[in-house]
Amino acid sequence: LQPGASKKEPVSSLEQVLKETSREMVARSAATLITHPFHVITLRCMVQFIGRETKYSGTLSAFATIYREEGILGFFAGLIPRLLGDILSLWLCNMLAYLINTYALENGVSTMTEMKSYSQAVTGFFASMLTYPFVLVSNLMAVNNCGLAGGLLPYAPTYSSWLDCWSQLHREGNMSRGNSLFFRKIPAGKRY
Repeated sequence: LQPGASKKEPVSSLEQVLKETSREMVARSAATLITHPFHVITLRCMVQFIGRETKYSGTLSAFATIYREEGILGFFAGLIPRLLGDILSLWLCNMLAYLINTYALENGVSTMTEMKSYSQAVTGFFASMLTYPFVLVSNLMAVNNCGLAGGLLPYAPTYSSWLDCWSQLHREGNMSRGNSLFFRKIPAGKRY
């Protein structure tokens, strides 16, 4: 070493995970901001089947209609809960995978390397289950009061904000509505 030069400290595994997750969070958030208008258009095109409507006949038509009726903010309906859910899911997934790989799986066994590669997928599935309410609220807000039958009563109540949507779904016990592929639950007191 030369005089005055400092030794570089080795970066800890946890520090590396935190840095990588932070970078991934910024990249994912930027991607979500860019793609969210297309997500809104996709959802609204699907929801118009409920009322057999043809308000949005294509991507360009949808862009023009949303801009004319709601302005630029219409393209970002439901963005905040989607961003929060994505960020929370990413941190949960990466931190759980780190904890499992570091403390639950022992090094040295040949199959452990393979097991560590699967931990990210397993924790990703678990994190997506926990953050599903953010996805649900985001999707409901994307079609909330947009002029389509599926975004209005009797199919859906109108919400004043995503927090209003969240609290109403929570009160009704509907936070995991649509989450299961195989089992459906009707909240107590509801008739369809």
